[in-house]
Amino acid sequence: MDLITSPVSDASVTTAPLKVAVIVASNREGRFAPVVTDWFLSRTADHPDVETDLVDVAALDLPTALGHRPGPDTQAQLAEVSLRLAAADAFVVVTPEYNHSYPAPLKNLIDRHRAEWQAKPVAFVSYGGVSGGLRAVEHLRQVFAELHAVSIRDTVSFHNAGALFDDEGRHRDPANVDAAAKTLLDQLVWWGRTLRDAKAVRPYGG
Repeated sequence: MDLITSPVSDASVTTAPLKVAVIVASNREGRFAPVVTDWFLSRTADHPDVETDLVDVAALDLPTALGHRPGPDTQAQLAEVSLRLAAADAFVVVTPEYNHSYPAPLKNLIDRHRAEWQAKPVAFVSYGGVSGGLRAVEHLRQVFAELHAVSIRDTVSFHNAGALFDDEGRHRDPANVDAAAKTLLDQLVWWGRTLRDAKAVRPYGG
């Protein structure tokens, strides 16, 4: 009797580093996003299970008018970022909170894609005032659920973020946020590998 082997028996499938697109959500002039993003990337730099690709909405300059049939110019603008999102196994969104929600350029990027998000995990690093950007995160969970993505339970959030970092971008009291980042990355890697392996056996039917 012949045995049926599964693609996930190949160690290269289950142990390859997770390709994580780190999405910077703000394009505001004078934004605080680079400080928080650099801090997070410094936590992933030596992580053996993660490879990051920085996707900054401020550098994309995507058109704001949505349409069912984007013209050639729009398709050309989308081509590179769409390929990068499709290649990612997982996502981390670095977002501030604007008026109890998240920035419009992020929604524009999200709404221009669908299959690229499906059956992949999304984690959140947020910052803001008293709320630490958590209201933006709660809105994003609903949006990504609609797109068949899996949002990671634990977040990293910076409350009154401007006062937490020194002039060199170093967190003044990093113990708790370092621990939170480790938890987030551990969960992201688990979900990312689990979903990647599952799709290698059976394509997602969303």
